[in-house]
Amino acid sequence: MPHFFDTNTLLYFASGEEGKANRIAGLLQERGWISVQVLNEAARVMVHKWKYGWADACSVLEEFLLLFDIAPLDIDTHRLGLDIAERYKISIFDSMIIAAALIAECDTLYSEDMQHCLLIDGRLRVINPFLAS
Repeated sequence: MPHFFDTNTLLYFASGEEGKANRIAGLLQERGWISVQVLNEAARVMVHKWKYGWADACSVLEEFLLLFDIAPLDIDTHRLGLDIAERYKISIFDSMIIAAALIAECDTLYSEDMQHCLLIDGRLRVINPFLAS
């Protein structure tokens, strides 16, 4: 089953922070999934926090497009995300990422921000890649 990557893991991969970037690179032995939302959040961090210019941020985003399958942000994702936010008491932004991972039929969502080992709908496990062995 494919794996889904949250924004924070994608940013560690791009950061060059040796330990965490290498850990995420090791998880990418098989092609993974991200969502349009993850791309948007990554762009915001690169431009506003890391102070990348737009051309540099877009270049990194283009590299992500080569490495990952991209889950769209559509009305089905939105509706499922709202349901997940209510049922699991998870932020709307995290819920939209979870919804995209479920729709992409992923079995693992790598995230440093969400509850480690949380099982969503009996089929998607949230894993903190820096805690997992």
